[in-house]
Amino acid sequence: MYILDSTADRYFGEAQRIKGNSLRLRVSRSEVESFLQTGRIEETIHFGSGPETGLIYALEHTESLDEISVRYQSNEIAVLLSCESAHRWADSPAQVGVYGNFAVCGGELALLVEKDFACLDGTDADSEDYFPNPNVGIVC
Repeated sequence: MYILDSTADRYFGEAQRIKGNSLRLRVSRSEVESFLQTGRIEETIHFGSGPETGLIYALEHTESLDEISVRYQSNEIAVLLSCESAHRWADSPAQVGVYGNFAVCGGELALLVEKDFACLDGTDADSEDYFPNPNVGIVC
């Protein structure tokens, strides 16, 4: 999975962006396959030398959900999708992501789960695991 550096738009695993009151996950093709097969993918960010200093971020799908949601518990953030929306998104080349808002203290948390597309400038070192960019060949 990649974490997104929002200033440089460079990926280091599952792309995650925390901007304002939003959480954005980008997943590669192999991660989407694993997500559909197992029901969950996750990564851990470590902030120190001990095992308790990690923050797990995950993407899950479940039958008991109708829309996008989030679960926060000790050292873990999990974005949750319904099984139906997860499969519809994964199986549709035209559907880039699943989007929604989750009520939180003081407002809403915007949740975004997106397919990770290859860069148009060809700078991706391992682009075979990215989704084909739908904007290839389009001139601005």
